[in-house]
Amino acid sequence: MARTVADTIRELTRAHIADNNGVVMGQCLSAVGWVQNTVPAQAEGMVELPMTDVAGAGFAVGMALTGRRPIFVLRFQSFLWLNASPLVNYAAKSKSMFGYGCPVFVRAIAAEGSGTGPVHSHSFHSIFMHAPELPVAAPMTPGEYESVWDHFITHDDPVLVSEHRASYKTERELPDIIREDAVLTVFAMGSARFTALQAVERLAAQGIACNLIHLVWLKPFAPSPQALAALRACGRGLVVDATYQTCGAARSIAYDLMEASGIMVHAIGLEDRSPGAYPHLENPTPSPERIIAKVAEMVT
Repeated sequence: MARTVADTIRELTRAHIADNNGVVMGQCLSAVGWVQNTVPAQAEGMVELPMTDVAGAGFAVGMALTGRRPIFVLRFQSFLWLNASPLVNYAAKSKSMFGYGCPVFVRAIAAEGSGTGPVHSHSFHSIFMHAPELPVAAPMTPGEYESVWDHFITHDDPVLVSEHRASYKTERELPDIIREDAVLTVFAMGSARFTALQAVERLAAQGIACNLIHLVWLKPFAPSPQALAALRACGRGLVVDATYQTCGAARSIAYDLMEASGIMVHAIGLEDRSPGAYPHLENPTPSPERIIAKVAEMVT
C-alpha cells in the first residue's frame, strides 16, 4: 500500500521522537483517532497540554528554547487566533532580536464541512503570512511534507504548516501541469489544489487548456522561472486558495505574480461570510464549478 500524507506525518514524528529527542505537544493527542492517525500511538515524547486553548504556544516556545524542537499540534486552525502571540511576537522574531532561533514546527490543521460550523472551519494562513519572519507552508502530498520537514530540521526558524484534513489520505504527488496551448495559468494552494486539479481536467475535456501550478511555500513566496514563463506565455492568471478572499493570501500572491510577470492575475477564495453548521450554510473551498466559471469569465 502506498504511503499517505497521514502516514508520512506519523512516521516523521515517530523518528523525531526516537532519533532527535523530539517532542509533540497538543491537546487531546491520545483521543480517539490520534489526530486523524497523524501522531504515533505511544506515550513517549507526547505531551498532553491543558485545555486552556491559549497557553499551548507558550509551552511550545519554551520547549524550543531548550533545544527540543517541538511539534506543536493545533487540531483546528481556529486555535491559531488564540495561540498567535508567542509564535509571532517571540518565536518568529527571536533570531533578529536576540540572535538565536526558536524552532517550533506548528501543525495547524484545517477542516471544513461535516458540521464544523462557524468557528472551526477553514484555513487561516493568510493572517500569519502577514507576520514578519514566520515561514508558512501548505504541503498536500507526502513528498511535499517531507521537504517542509527537512527545511525545519536544517534551519532554526519556526515553521507554520497549514495542513488540511482533505490531504491526509493523499498518496500521489501533484506535479505542475504546463501546456503549450494553455490559455490561462491557475496557481493553487492548500486544499484548493484538489478542486483546481479537477477543474483543470474538466476544462481540458471541454477543449480549454490551462496550466496548473501547485504552491507549497506561501511565505517566502518565490515563483519558479517555469511558472512565470507559463504565465507570460498564456497571458492570464488565476490564484485559488481555501482561505478568505478579502485581504487574503490569494490576492497577495496574485499581486506578487503581476509584479514579477507584468500579466494580469485574478484571485478567488472563500466568500466574505461566516459558515454555518448546515450544508447549505457552509462556505467551502472554491469548488471545481466555481473555478471553471471564473476561468470561462476570463477567457471569453
